Amino acid sequence: METTVKNEIKQVKDTMIMNPTIAKQLGYYTIEDIYNLPDGQRAELIDGELYMMATPNTNHQRLIKEFTYLIEDYIRHNKGKCEVFPAPFAIFLNANNEIYLEPDISVICDKDKLTDEGCKGAPDWIIEIVSPSSRSMDYNKKLFKYRTAGVREYWIVDPMKQLIMVYNFEHDTFEQYSFSDKVRAGIYEDFEIDFAGISIES
Repeated sequence: METTVKNEIKQVKDTMIMNPTIAKQLGYYTIEDIYNLPDGQRAELIDGELYMMATPNTNHQRLIKEFTYLIEDYIRHNKGKCEVFPAPFAIFLNANNEIYLEPDISVICDKDKLTDEGCKGAPDWIIEIVSPSSRSMDYNKKLFKYRTAGVREYWIVDPMKQLIMVYNFEHDTFEQYSFSDKVRAGIYEDFEIDFAGISIES
């Protein structure tokens, strides 16, 4: 009985994915709704729900710029194979495109995942910078989705709390740091970010 119900649910979801009109009538959004957003409007898609994205503030953008520079500089000097992509950059987290996200920082080491549209599959390392409108998403929904999709490492950088949460999913570990600490990236043996050297406004 349970298997039959699961199959029926899957058939309904598959129909909605293929037919955007039916999906919209039932309140189930698809990747087509992302593509049809007005110019300048950004949103993320998780399991049929659309989450509109607020315009980031100046400090948020400063942090993205700083992290991107530090990671790119390390990769370049070590002739690494990974690439770093700041937002907006499309991550299609699962095969059927039911999860579309735009992390603040994505580090991708498997070039086969990269297409003209973005990344098809899980990045190796993701950094999200918390803003008031993204707090629940960053700490809850995205944490679960990144873990189950195969992201190796996830950082939540919270300027308001002056904290960095580091989830190493490969080794199933969690560490918490302050903005006075040096934080090492788990996907590398010798790369760290010295938060004390970054000018961050709360």
